[in-house]
Amino acid sequence: MTTKDKVLSIKSTQKRPAILVIGDLMIDHYIWGNATRLSPEAPVPIVNVKNESTTLGGAGNVVQNLVALGAQVTVAGVIGDDIHGKQVISILQEEGVQTGTIITDSSRPTTVKTRVLAARHQLVRIDREATNQLPAQLEDELADKLTTVIDKADIVIFSDYNKGLFAPALTQRLIEIASQHQKKVIIDPKGLNYEKYKGAYLIKPNRKELAEAAKAESIKNNDDLQEAAQTIFNQTGTDYLVVTLSEDGMAILTKNSQKLLPVKATEVFDVTGAGDTVIATITYFLALDFPVEEACELANHAAAIVIRRVGSATTTIDEIVKDMA
Repeated sequence: MTTKDKVLSIKSTQKRPAILVIGDLMIDHYIWGNATRLSPEAPVPIVNVKNESTTLGGAGNVVQNLVALGAQVTVAGVIGDDIHGKQVISILQEEGVQTGTIITDSSRPTTVKTRVLAARHQLVRIDREATNQLPAQLEDELADKLTTVIDKADIVIFSDYNKGLFAPALTQRLIEIASQHQKKVIIDPKGLNYEKYKGAYLIKPNRKELAEAAKAESIKNNDDLQEAAQTIFNQTGTDYLVVTLSEDGMAILTKNSQKLLPVKATEVFDVTGAGDTVIATITYFLALDFPVEEACELANHAAAIVIRRVGSATTTIDEIVKDMA
Protein backbone atom coordinates (compact mmCIF):
# COMPACT_ATOMS: atom_id res chain seq x y z
CA MET A 1 0.00 0.00 0.00
CA THR A 2 1.38 3.40 -0.95
CA THR A 3 1.73 6.22 1.57
CA LYS A 4 -1.13 8.06 -0.14
CA ASP A 5 -3.38 4.97 0.08
CA LYS A 6 -2.56 4.64 3.78
CA VAL A 7 -3.51 8.27 4.38
CA LEU A 8 -6.81 7.80 2.53
CA SER A 9 -7.48 4.66 4.58
CA ILE A 10 -6.88 6.55 7.85
CA LYS A 11 -9.10 9.38 6.62
CA SER A 12 -11.94 6.98 5.85
CA THR A 13 -11.84 5.54 9.38
CA GLN A 14 -11.89 9.07 10.87
CA LYS A 15 -9.40 7.98 13.53
CA ARG A 16 -8.30 10.95 15.65
CA PRO A 17 -5.02 10.49 17.52
CA ALA A 18 -4.73 12.01 20.99
CA ILE A 19 -1.70 14.30 21.06
CA LEU A 20 -0.28 16.18 24.03
CA VAL A 21 1.61 19.38 23.25
CA ILE A 22 3.82 20.76 26.02
CA GLY A 23 5.29 24.09 25.04
CA ASP A 24 5.86 27.80 25.22
CA LEU A 25 2.53 29.52 24.63
CA MET A 26 2.36 33.03 23.26
CA ILE A 27 0.25 35.59 21.45
CA ASP A 28 1.19 37.00 18.06
CA HIS A 29 -0.27 40.53 17.88
CA TYR A 30 -0.26 42.35 14.54
CA ILE A 31 -0.82 46.09 14.05
CA TRP A 32 -1.53 46.97 10.43
CA GLY A 33 -1.43 50.50 9.06
CA ASN A 34 -0.06 53.04 6.62
CA ALA A 35 3.16 55.02 6.92
CA THR A 36 3.46 58.05 4.66
CA ARG A 37 5.55 60.47 6.70
CA LEU A 38 8.33 60.62 9.29
CA SER A 39 7.88 61.77 12.85
CA PRO A 40 9.16 65.26 13.68
CA GLU A 41 10.36 63.85 17.01
CA ALA A 42 12.75 61.22 15.58
CA PRO A 43 13.66 59.77 12.16
CA VAL A 44 11.01 57.04 12.36
CA PRO A 45 7.82 56.47 10.35
CA ILE A 46 4.44 57.43 11.78
CA VAL A 47 2.03 54.50 11.42
CA ASN A 48 -1.64 55.32 11.07
CA VAL A 49 -3.29 52.19 12.47
CA LYS A 50 -6.00 50.61 10.30
CA ASN A 51 -6.42 47.18 11.81
CA GLU A 52 -5.20 44.85 14.55
CA SER A 53 -5.26 41.06 14.76
CA THR A 54 -4.31 38.43 17.31
CA THR A 55 -3.35 34.79 16.80
CA LEU A 56 -1.64 32.06 18.77
CA GLY A 57 2.12 31.88 18.43
CA GLY A 58 4.80 29.47 19.58
CA ALA A 59 3.44 26.11 20.67
CA GLY A 60 -0.06 27.42 19.91
CA ASN A 61 0.74 27.32 16.21
CA VAL A 62 1.74 23.65 16.55
CA VAL A 63 -1.59 23.03 18.27
CA GLN A 64 -3.55 24.73 15.48
CA ASN A 65 -1.72 22.65 12.87
CA LEU A 66 -2.66 19.47 14.74
CA VAL A 67 -6.29 20.55 15.04
CA ALA A 68 -6.40 21.27 11.29
CA LEU A 69 -5.10 17.76 10.61
CA GLY A 70 -7.83 16.27 12.81
CA ALA A 71 -6.08 15.39 16.07
CA GLN A 72 -7.56 15.52 19.57
CA VAL A 73 -5.19 17.93 21.31
CA THR A 74 -4.35 18.65 24.91
CA VAL A 75 -1.92 21.48 25.60
CA ALA A 76 0.26 22.15 28.63
CA GLY A 77 2.31 25.25 29.34
CA VAL A 78 2.49 28.44 31.34
CA ILE A 79 0.70 31.78 30.95
CA GLY A 80 0.69 34.96 32.96
CA ASP A 81 -2.20 36.14 35.12
CA ASP A 82 -3.20 38.75 32.57
CA ILE A 83 -5.55 39.55 29.69
CA HIS A 84 -3.22 37.92 27.16
CA GLY A 85 -3.21 34.69 29.13
CA LYS A 86 -6.99 34.70 29.05
CA GLN A 87 -6.78 35.24 25.27
CA VAL A 88 -4.59 32.16 24.90
CA ILE A 89 -7.10 30.01 26.82
CA SER A 90 -10.06 31.45 24.91
CA ILE A 91 -8.56 30.82 21.47
CA LEU A 92 -7.50 27.28 22.39
CA GLN A 93 -10.92 26.41 23.79
CA GLU A 94 -12.59 27.77 20.64
CA GLU A 95 -10.42 25.28 18.73
CA GLY A 96 -11.71 22.43 20.92
CA VAL A 97 -8.38 21.98 22.68
CA GLN A 98 -8.14 20.70 26.26
CA THR A 99 -6.49 23.40 28.42
CA GLY A 100 -6.65 21.92 31.93
CA THR A 101 -2.88 21.44 32.07
CA ILE A 102 -2.05 25.10 31.40
CA ILE A 103 -0.86 26.72 34.62
CA THR A 104 -0.71 30.38 35.58
CA ASP A 105 2.43 32.09 36.86
CA SER A 106 1.49 35.43 38.40
CA SER A 107 5.16 36.46 38.45
CA ARG A 108 5.52 36.59 34.65
CA PRO A 109 3.61 38.08 31.73
CA THR A 110 2.11 35.97 29.00
CA THR A 111 4.55 36.17 26.10
CA VAL A 112 3.29 38.61 23.44
CA LYS A 113 5.05 39.49 20.20
CA THR A 114 3.65 42.66 18.65
CA ARG A 115 4.55 43.34 15.03
CA VAL A 116 3.87 46.73 13.46
CA LEU A 117 3.43 46.53 9.68
CA ALA A 118 2.93 49.19 7.01
CA ALA A 119 2.17 48.16 3.42
CA ARG A 120 3.04 44.55 4.42
CA HIS A 121 6.52 45.60 5.56
CA GLN A 122 7.36 44.91 9.19
CA LEU A 123 8.71 48.07 10.79
CA VAL A 124 9.30 46.87 14.33
CA ARG A 125 8.62 43.95 16.69
CA ILE A 126 7.93 44.52 20.38
CA ASP A 127 8.31 41.54 22.74
CA ARG A 128 6.74 41.29 26.18
CA GLU A 129 8.14 38.20 27.90
CA ALA A 130 10.01 36.66 30.81
CA THR A 131 12.37 33.77 30.07
CA ASN A 132 13.43 32.78 33.58
CA GLN A 133 12.87 29.25 34.88
CA LEU A 134 9.56 28.42 36.52
CA PRO A 135 9.38 28.49 40.34
CA ALA A 136 9.87 25.01 41.81
CA GLN A 137 6.27 24.75 43.03
CA LEU A 138 4.94 25.45 39.52
CA GLU A 139 7.28 22.84 38.02
CA ASP A 140 5.87 20.35 40.53
CA GLU A 141 2.29 21.39 39.72
CA LEU A 142 2.88 20.96 35.99
CA ALA A 143 4.60 17.59 36.39
CA ASP A 144 1.83 16.31 38.69
CA LYS A 145 -0.88 17.32 36.21
CA LEU A 146 0.97 15.75 33.30
CA THR A 147 1.48 12.41 35.02
CA THR A 148 -2.16 11.50 34.43
CA VAL A 149 -2.57 13.33 31.10
CA ILE A 150 0.45 11.70 29.43
CA ASP A 151 -1.06 8.27 30.01
CA LYS A 152 -4.08 9.19 27.86
CA ALA A 153 -2.02 10.57 24.96
CA ASP A 154 -0.84 8.58 21.97
CA ILE A 155 2.30 10.72 21.64
CA VAL A 156 3.86 13.86 23.15
CA ILE A 157 5.40 16.98 21.53
CA PHE A 158 7.76 19.38 23.31
CA SER A 159 7.55 22.72 21.48
CA ASP A 160 10.50 24.63 22.93
CA TYR A 161 10.77 28.35 22.18
CA ASN A 162 13.35 29.04 24.89
CA LYS A 163 10.95 31.01 27.10
CA GLY A 164 11.87 29.30 30.39
CA LEU A 165 9.49 26.33 30.45
CA PHE A 166 12.01 23.69 29.39
CA ALA A 167 14.64 24.03 32.09
CA PRO A 168 16.94 20.98 31.95
CA ALA A 169 15.69 19.31 35.16
CA LEU A 170 12.00 19.73 34.29
CA THR A 171 12.56 18.62 30.69
CA GLN A 172 14.23 15.42 31.87
CA ARG A 173 11.49 14.90 34.47
CA LEU A 174 8.78 15.13 31.80
CA ILE A 175 10.63 12.81 29.41
CA GLU A 176 10.96 10.31 32.25
CA ILE A 177 7.21 10.48 32.96
CA ALA A 178 6.51 9.85 29.25
CA SER A 179 8.98 6.95 29.25
CA GLN A 180 7.24 5.37 32.24
CA HIS A 181 4.01 5.42 30.23
CA GLN A 182 5.73 4.12 27.04
CA LYS A 183 4.98 7.33 25.14
CA LYS A 184 7.27 8.68 22.42
CA VAL A 185 8.47 12.25 22.86
CA ILE A 186 9.00 14.42 19.76
CA ILE A 187 11.10 17.56 20.21
CA ASP A 188 11.06 20.86 18.35
CA PRO A 189 14.25 22.20 19.96
CA LYS A 190 15.64 25.60 20.80
CA GLY A 191 18.87 26.79 22.38
CA LEU A 192 22.27 25.16 22.68
CA ASN A 193 21.68 22.51 25.38
CA TYR A 194 20.37 19.39 23.65
CA GLU A 195 21.47 17.14 26.53
CA LYS A 196 18.25 18.12 28.28
CA TYR A 197 16.38 16.22 25.52
CA LYS A 198 18.10 12.92 26.39
CA GLY A 199 15.63 10.06 25.97
CA ALA A 200 13.47 11.71 23.30
CA TYR A 201 12.43 9.59 20.31
CA LEU A 202 12.87 12.25 17.60
CA ILE A 203 14.41 15.74 17.53
CA LYS A 204 13.75 18.18 14.68
CA PRO A 205 16.23 21.06 14.40
CA ASN A 206 16.77 23.16 11.31
CA ARG A 207 20.22 23.44 9.74
CA LYS A 208 21.23 26.54 11.73
CA GLU A 209 19.95 25.16 15.05
CA LEU A 210 21.81 21.88 14.51
CA ALA A 211 25.08 23.67 13.70
CA GLU A 212 24.81 25.86 16.79
CA ALA A 213 23.90 22.99 19.13
CA ALA A 214 26.70 20.78 17.77
CA LYS A 215 29.16 23.73 17.95
CA ALA A 216 29.87 23.33 14.25
CA GLU A 217 31.03 26.33 12.25
CA SER A 218 28.41 25.64 9.59
CA ILE A 219 26.67 22.82 7.73
CA LYS A 220 27.48 23.20 4.05
CA ASN A 221 27.60 19.60 2.85
CA ASN A 222 26.72 16.03 3.77
CA ASP A 223 29.91 15.44 5.76
CA ASP A 224 29.19 18.51 7.91
CA LEU A 225 25.64 17.26 8.44
CA GLN A 226 26.78 13.78 9.49
CA GLU A 227 29.40 15.12 11.88
CA ALA A 228 26.99 17.55 13.56
CA ALA A 229 24.29 14.87 13.80
CA GLN A 230 26.66 12.42 15.51
CA THR A 231 27.39 15.03 18.16
CA ILE A 232 23.67 15.30 18.93
CA PHE A 233 23.19 11.52 18.87
CA ASN A 234 26.00 11.21 21.42
CA GLN A 235 24.44 13.89 23.62
CA THR A 236 20.85 12.69 23.51
CA GLY A 237 20.70 9.04 22.42
CA THR A 238 17.68 9.98 20.31
CA ASP A 239 16.44 7.47 17.74
CA TYR A 240 15.96 10.02 14.95
CA LEU A 241 17.16 13.45 13.95
CA VAL A 242 15.04 15.14 11.30
CA VAL A 243 16.87 18.21 10.00
CA THR A 244 15.00 20.74 7.87
CA LEU A 245 17.35 22.14 5.24
CA SER A 246 15.31 24.93 3.68
CA GLU A 247 15.75 24.81 -0.12
CA ASP A 248 17.60 21.47 0.20
CA GLY A 249 14.62 19.65 1.70
CA MET A 250 14.74 17.48 4.79
CA ALA A 251 17.24 14.92 6.11
CA ILE A 252 16.19 11.92 8.21
CA LEU A 253 19.13 10.58 10.21
CA THR A 254 19.72 7.71 12.58
CA LYS A 255 23.10 6.79 14.07
CA ASN A 256 23.77 4.56 11.08
CA SER A 257 21.72 5.90 8.19
CA GLN A 258 20.63 9.00 6.34
CA LYS A 259 17.92 9.79 3.80
CA LEU A 260 17.35 13.10 2.05
CA LEU A 261 13.85 14.17 1.05
CA PRO A 262 13.98 16.89 -1.62
CA VAL A 263 11.88 20.00 -1.13
CA LYS A 264 8.34 19.73 -2.53
CA ALA A 265 7.54 23.42 -2.89
CA THR A 266 7.47 24.93 -6.36
CA GLU A 267 6.95 28.48 -5.10
CA VAL A 268 7.63 30.17 -1.78
CA PHE A 269 5.73 33.15 -0.40
CA ASP A 270 6.36 32.91 3.36
CA VAL A 271 8.20 30.34 5.50
CA THR A 272 6.66 31.69 8.74
CA GLY A 273 5.50 28.78 10.90
CA ALA A 274 6.61 26.09 8.45
CA GLY A 275 8.66 24.39 11.17
CA ASP A 276 5.54 24.15 13.33
CA THR A 277 3.67 22.53 10.43
CA VAL A 278 6.49 20.02 9.95
CA ILE A 279 6.66 18.93 13.61
CA ALA A 280 2.86 18.74 13.86
CA THR A 281 2.51 16.62 10.71
CA ILE A 282 5.34 14.25 11.63
CA THR A 283 3.86 13.73 15.09
CA TYR A 284 0.31 13.31 13.81
CA PHE A 285 1.28 10.47 11.49
CA LEU A 286 3.63 8.84 14.00
CA ALA A 287 0.67 8.75 16.40
CA LEU A 288 -1.17 6.80 13.69
CA ASP A 289 1.74 4.31 13.51
CA PHE A 290 3.22 5.52 10.22
CA PRO A 291 6.97 4.85 9.89
CA VAL A 292 9.21 7.89 10.42
CA GLU A 293 10.15 8.12 6.73
CA GLU A 294 6.51 8.20 5.61
CA ALA A 295 5.59 10.72 8.32
CA CYS A 296 8.44 12.96 7.13
CA GLU A 297 7.41 12.60 3.49
CA LEU A 298 3.91 13.76 4.43
CA ALA A 299 5.33 16.63 6.49
CA ASN A 300 7.37 17.66 3.46
CA HIS A 301 4.14 17.98 1.45
CA ALA A 302 2.47 19.87 4.31
CA ALA A 303 5.35 22.35 4.46
CA ALA A 304 5.16 22.87 0.68
CA ILE A 305 1.50 23.84 1.07
CA VAL A 306 1.90 26.33 3.92
CA ILE A 307 4.90 28.19 2.50
CA ARG A 308 2.81 29.04 -0.55
CA ARG A 309 0.64 31.14 1.81
CA VAL A 310 1.32 34.35 3.66
CA GLY A 311 1.71 34.22 7.45
CA SER A 312 1.53 31.24 9.81
CA ALA A 313 -0.74 28.77 8.02
CA THR A 314 -2.12 25.28 8.53
CA THR A 315 -3.09 22.51 6.17
CA THR A 316 -5.44 19.54 6.09
CA ILE A 317 -5.30 15.86 5.20
CA ASP A 318 -7.29 16.55 2.02
CA GLU A 319 -4.79 19.19 0.92
CA ILE A 320 -1.82 16.90 1.63
CA VAL A 321 -3.41 14.10 -0.41
CA LYS A 322 -4.05 16.52 -3.26
CA ASP A 323 -0.45 17.77 -3.12
CA MET A 324 0.75 14.17 -3.46
CA ALA A 325 -1.11 13.71 -6.75
